[in-house]
Amino acid sequence: MSTLAEDLAHLPAALPDPSGVVATARVRAAHNGHTTTLPLLSSDGPFHLQRLRPRGDLARIDIIGAMSGPLGGDRLALHVDVGPRARLQITAAASTIALRGSTSDAATYDIRLTVCDNAVLHWLPQPLISTNGSNLRQTCTVDLAPTARLILRDEQVLGRTGETSGLLTTRLTVLRADRPLLDQHTAYGAPHPGWDGPAVVGPHRACGQLLVVDPSLTPAARPPILLGDPDTPAQGVLAPLAGPALLATVVADTATRLRHHLDEAQRRAPIP
Repeated sequence: MSTLAEDLAHLPAALPDPSGVVATARVRAAHNGHTTTLPLLSSDGPFHLQRLRPRGDLARIDIIGAMSGPLGGDRLALHVDVGPRARLQITAAASTIALRGSTSDAATYDIRLTVCDNAVLHWLPQPLISTNGSNLRQTCTVDLAPTARLILRDEQVLGRTGETSGLLTTRLTVLRADRPLLDQHTAYGAPHPGWDGPAVVGPHRACGQLLVVDPSLTPAARPPILLGDPDTPAQGVLAPLAGPALLATVVADTATRLRHHLDEAQRRAPIP
């Protein structure tokens, strides 16, 4: 006879709130021996994936928001697979805006990026804006082959003009050859203590990073570089990681200044 605990262990996991949107968009890029093709481009929910004109041998996709979101209770995912020797750039037409939903449940946004041998991915979305009253958990997992190359930009704006930030937790995990290259977890907004203290963002309400991974990088030959002017409300640093990668981290008072310094970091880093 089974126990109550054993019976409960076999019950299915709780279903997401029925008021939320459940959607997964998928992209697959492949190299056909001459150029990069897009054999899979599957839009879903708020994600409308639009092909753009290639730039040389770099295939390009733009993400267009088809509806508001993510809202509380939404379960959103975007999976990208870049095959061997393929080159892909993904941008977005507008910022992602996390909003209060009809439920207090957190919205989730799961991004999974896989880049195979000798492939290149430029992941360059617009900022994520955390509005007052929203609750979003975002994860981005990147799986890189040993010879893969990556440019990844990640920006957050904590509240619109004149409002406080919503509750936002993010985790960026980058694996290279199945070994950790970067694993970063951040949390903003109440009830997380100290998120607006001097050790995190302080008075700044825009923060972001730029990650460049390239097997040709030699970190020892690239000392850290300070970004921006210490007399302005935006500062950052471009520093090597323990691997063939550079990471720029920036905080700023506005999204415009944040992008300016991330663009500076991109100009000063080798672009794969």
